[in-house]
Amino acid sequence: MFSFPKFRVGGRLRCVNFEFLPASGCYNRVMFGITTASFMQKRFAQTFRALTGVAIFAMAIFAMAILGALVGTVAADAEEVSRPAVPDAIQAPSGEAVVLLAHAAGSQIYTCQNGTDGKFAWTLKAPDAELRDESGNLLGTHFAGPTWKLKDGSEVTGKATAHVDSDDPGSIAWLLVNVTGHSGSGMLAAVTTIQRVHTHGGKAPAQGCDESHRNAETKSGYTADYYFYAPKK
Repeated sequence: MFSFPKFRVGGRLRCVNFEFLPASGCYNRVMFGITTASFMQKRFAQTFRALTGVAIFAMAIFAMAILGALVGTVAADAEEVSRPAVPDAIQAPSGEAVVLLAHAAGSQIYTCQNGTDGKFAWTLKAPDAELRDESGNLLGTHFAGPTWKLKDGSEVTGKATAHVDSDDPGSIAWLLVNVTGHSGSGMLAAVTTIQRVHTHGGKAPAQGCDESHRNAETKSGYTADYYFYAPKK
């Protein structure tokens, strides 16, 4: 049986490292210390296991987030935007591929002008639209020139070379545009051809332009998809 170190002083026992106590006191004091130490050891072990579990869980979540981002990037890089189905008259050259699809929403701006035939008519002044990706994120703007400018700093101007009627009656035509100028570096830096398709709205009013409205301005809301092409790599 285990014996606690002690010695007698004046009829009382002195436990080693404790004050003078009766014999039973030595036992109780020591057992209290052992019990307390055991309890603290268990609590430490439980706390350590809990913290370890939280750390492992956090690391797992972080690893999954990184993996998801990498997979998403690879998938985005691997995905190629398909050409739209369009009449031959506005087909982009076969040696080019779609590098960007932008959804436009805004206005076609018209002014009332006197034509060469002496008749007044609404004449296109400029587009004014925002360009967004398929998730609705703002890519850039479309304005006079016609010009397409992205937030990355790249910009192109162009000239329409062919058109066909829209599938949507009463909407502006579908266009084939040749790029005539570049500015900045970014997604549009290598673009050579643009298509405007899937138009809705945007036509000039049928009435309201005459001598009394000379130089008047009006806006006609529209939406469209713009496909940007660059030479295949």
